[in-house]
Amino acid sequence: MTVLYEDNHIIAANKTCNEIVQGDKTGDTPLSEIVKVYIKEKYNKPGEVFLGVPHRLDRPTSGVVLFARTSKALTRLNEMFKSHEQIQKTYWAIVQGTPTQSEARLENYLVRNEAQNKSYIAKTGAKDAKLAILSYRTLAKGEHYSLLEINLETGRHHQIRCQLAAIGHPIKGDLKYGAKRSNPDGGICLHARQIAFIHPVSKQPLCITAPIPEDSLWQQLTKTLTL
Repeated sequence: MTVLYEDNHIIAANKTCNEIVQGDKTGDTPLSEIVKVYIKEKYNKPGEVFLGVPHRLDRPTSGVVLFARTSKALTRLNEMFKSHEQIQKTYWAIVQGTPTQSEARLENYLVRNEAQNKSYIAKTGAKDAKLAILSYRTLAKGEHYSLLEINLETGRHHQIRCQLAAIGHPIKGDLKYGAKRSNPDGGICLHARQIAFIHPVSKQPLCITAPIPEDSLWQQLTKTLTL
């Protein structure tokens, strides 16, 4: 585990594509528990360590995850993530092919299928459909793949994965949404690159950036960028 930022109220870690943020039916040790152990050992804390989880990433996704170290920070971060105010999440994704438009704003209505754990594009007014909005721009192009930067305006289930697949450019490794083949590590090439927000307690602006994965394709597509 790599800690990207910490203070008395919050802590941010860089999640790998194989980690889960919170415990689930797999029984695998979640990142939240690993962070708790880190805090307990570093600060010699007696008893149970408090750690709130206001922010989550899908298991196959990597990047920055924000946790709360106090109940005050947790309450305020929960409100901020729910309203999408004072928080800007930026993702990087490696997708199949190259979008015709180098940058665009995508608006779709999505319907979530709980049984399949998958979201689908739906018609306006469809039952349980929710508006999903994101903007992307192309950062780099390769022979078979492109690197996109995505900014979310909404936070729907599998929003980025579903919307990019809908325009014919599924994320590399994302078999669920139409990728041609899986990645060797079982993850997908979607990375929570950066989160910018107003600190829930100090009210100071913060911007936390996760380093790109060490995978060779990530390195190849980002080598011309100023990181």
